[in-house]
Amino acid sequence: MARHAFSAPEAPPFRLIAFHAQQCAEKMVKAYLLFRGVDFPFTHNLRRLIDLCAGQAAWAEQLRDAERLSAFSVTVRYPGEDLEVSEHEARLAVEIAEQVRETVRRHLQEEGVENS
Repeated sequence: MARHAFSAPEAPPFRLIAFHAQQCAEKMVKAYLLFRGVDFPFTHNLRRLIDLCAGQAAWAEQLRDAERLSAFSVTVRYPGEDLEVSEHEARLAVEIAEQVRETVRRHLQEEGVENS
């Protein structure tokens, strides 16, 4: 969704793009934690989740840029949290999410998970 929305015929919904990028990063980090059997809190805070990953894998430190995506987790969910997101911020959010996705997938595959 995040990548596809940039090609919308009207003005792309940059808030939604950033939200979906955040969701991608969050779900990938949580997938790794689940795989490793690490209990994690109900949170959208990528700093907390990456901290838990870092206790399991040194490569998690490479994902620290993803922490900046946490702000986008609430922008479309809660009234009054209408964070404006520029095109540049949305594109950067997608780039960061793709980095998280590729890093986690690669390491899951290295640990024996197929089709991650």
